Amino acid sequence: MKYVSAFLFFLLSAGTPRLTLAQPLTPPTPVQGQRLELPLEMYNSDVQVLPMPQDSSLLLLVDKNPLGNRRLEYSIQKYDHRLQPRWTKALEVPREFEMRQLSNEGNCAYVLFQSESVEHRLWVAAINGDNGQVKTFSFDTKLARSIYDLKVIGGNLFVSVLVDNHLTILLLDLAANKFQFLPSVYEPLPTQLSFLADSAARRAEFVLSQTNGFKNRLQLKQLSAEGKLLRSEFVQAESERGLISAQISPATDSASGRLLAGTYTLRDARYSQGLFAADLSAGVTPTGSRRSLRFYDFANLKHFFDFMSPSRAARLRRRSEKMRASDKVLRLHYRTLIHDLVPFQGGYVMVAEIYYPQYRQNNYGMWGGPFLPYSPYRYGNYNNNNWYGGSRQAEGYRITHALVCGFDNRGNLLWDNTFVLKDVYSNSLTETVHLRPLPDGQRVAIAYLDQEKFNYKVIDHSAPSPNDLHVELQTSALPTVKEKATSTNQERLLTWYGSKFLAFGYQNIRTEKAPNREVFFVNVIGFE
Repeated sequence: MKYVSAFLFFLLSAGTPRLTLAQPLTPPTPVQGQRLELPLEMYNSDVQVLPMPQDSSLLLLVDKNPLGNRRLEYSIQKYDHRLQPRWTKALEVPREFEMRQLSNEGNCAYVLFQSESVEHRLWVAAINGDNGQVKTFSFDTKLARSIYDLKVIGGNLFVSVLVDNHLTILLLDLAANKFQFLPSVYEPLPTQLSFLADSAARRAEFVLSQTNGFKNRLQLKQLSAEGKLLRSEFVQAESERGLISAQISPATDSASGRLLAGTYTLRDARYSQGLFAADLSAGVTPTGSRRSLRFYDFANLKHFFDFMSPSRAARLRRRSEKMRASDKVLRLHYRTLIHDLVPFQGGYVMVAEIYYPQYRQNNYGMWGGPFLPYSPYRYGNYNNNNWYGGSRQAEGYRITHALVCGFDNRGNLLWDNTFVLKDVYSNSLTETVHLRPLPDGQRVAIAYLDQEKFNYKVIDHSAPSPNDLHVELQTSALPTVKEKATSTNQERLLTWYGSKFLAFGYQNIRTEKAPNREVFFVNVIGFE
């Protein structure tokens, strides 16, 4: 009987196609078809790049003599979505001022300058992106010192500044040529803060960290475009968890929920234990706790430990499971930098960069205390990593990996993945990786620039994919031209429109039958 069964199985299998497992999609190769070059050298020029999302254009602010006399004449240049020139205007800046921040709203760009001799004197240039018309404004604020960030809502400039060892917001009303410090945001250092400018809803959304030394919580503040406090509320956990920092989704997306997502700690506010997420529209319980507050320990994520060797990651997971079986928690010590939430598939993608400060020994007191370079979340001449004492000063940061997570509007974690970075070091704590959704609507591309290498990873939810994909920046749109970049400096990467990135910086290019050239370049890198 067994021979008959075997024979029947042979006949059936011979006439039936074999079932195969679905093969992962081949990662797409980015396309580089557009490049802009300006004949500028790194040592005698300075170029600021500002994407203009409303019409998919690009604005360049070019200073051809940054080290010369302080009477500056900038060249403002606009390019369309194909990097074709639209117009060029001149901007003359008074002698004492130096550029600090650049931002935009709609088709207008705003450049903020600060006096080098008197810190509280500010000068603003408002640029009409359609025709290049420029209007200028002067402010003597009397109190403002260090400037950290600039965002625009309804034509009003919200500037985060330092006043009397407190972080506050300076509102510059250009229409009335007036200014005011907003008392609703006045936080002592050290503090962590994120700021969302929601131009569509004409709202400014602030997420502030607060601590009593034992417990960490967040305070949310919503302000109108005129700086009036509209709403204030606290978000905290009832357990031993403390909330460190977070980002909030725009108010214009609140119909299906309002997402707040960030990191939490178990003991030390310097270190993240995992992620938390909450739907702010779900309300609170009678005791005041959030109904939808959810926590996701790093050790329980599928890909968080991908930056380690497989054996080390397995040991950590076994140790975490063993401790969890005895009602204990494996305490983790990771520092995170949270990006703005990116809309994706009816929810949001959150990126968190994992970094380590690189210290050097310093003679304590020489600098008046430890110093931390600028970060969107840490302000002032204090180091949140070591602000409470000690003689070590962070001189840079090593980024090991970026955690990429998908949430729905209710705060449910849908998937997680990790982009492993290789030997990435930064002098300041700013965003290194950038993310864009791909045209298929199912995947995202995350990337960073390392000299002339565009390093990227294509993420399809939790599916594993290579971490070492890269392409060289093209120096010519013509494949028949033989040339090579011998050096790339001050390189940066920004997101543009659709699935496109902007890579820019200075290059020295060696050509086969022509003299070397030094240029400031802008490359468009996109996925199709």
